Amino acid sequence: MKKALYILGLLAGTSMAAQAQTNAIKLNVTSVFVATGNISFEHKLSDKTSFQLGAYYTGFSVLDTKFSGFGITPEYRFYLTGESMQGFFLGPYLRYTHLNLKGSDYNSYNNSGQPTTTHDEASLNTFGGGVNVGYEWIFGEHFVLEPFLRVGYNGGSTNTISGGDNFSTGSFKGPTFLPGLNLGYAF
Repeated sequence: MKKALYILGLLAGTSMAAQAQTNAIKLNVTSVFVATGNISFEHKLSDKTSFQLGAYYTGFSVLDTKFSGFGITPEYRFYLTGESMQGFFLGPYLRYTHLNLKGSDYNSYNNSGQPTTTHDEASLNTFGGGVNVGYEWIFGEHFVLEPFLRVGYNGGSTNTISGGDNFSTGSFKGPTFLPGLNLGYAF
C-alpha cells in the first residue's frame, strides 16, 4: 500500500511540475513503420487550449508504385481534462498532402508499332480534415507521451505527368483512420 501511495505521489508531483511547460516538440514514432518522418510543434494558448503544427515527409513503395512527398497538419486542441498540454484532448485539424507517384518502367508499343519503354508518373494533392482524439502526459518535467487516434476525410486529385493513369490512391483519398504515438520534449 505504501508503495502504491508513493507512486501516486510521484506521478502527481511530476504532473504538477509539468504544468509550467508551454511548448513541446514531438515525433510520431509509429510513422517510421511506413517510412515517414513526422514532427510536430505544440504551443499552449490558454489553460485549456493549444495549437499544434505537424509536418511530415514520406518515401515508400507499394508493389510497383513509389510514393514520395510531404504534408502539413495544423490542429487546434481542446483539453477536456487536466490543463493544456496535459490530459484528454479533442483537436479538429486540417491536412494538406502533396505526393509524387512513380510506377516501374514497362515495355509497350507506340502509335507506329515501334517498341518503347514507358513509365507512369503522377502527382497527388489532397486536402482534408477531421478530429484528433488523444491523451498527453508530461513526465519528469520534459518527457512527452501522447497516444492518439485521428479520424478524418481527404479529397484530392491526381495529375498524370507521363504514361497512363494507372495509380490507385484509395488510401490517400476518402475516409482516414490513423492511430499513432508521439514522443517528445516539453519546454
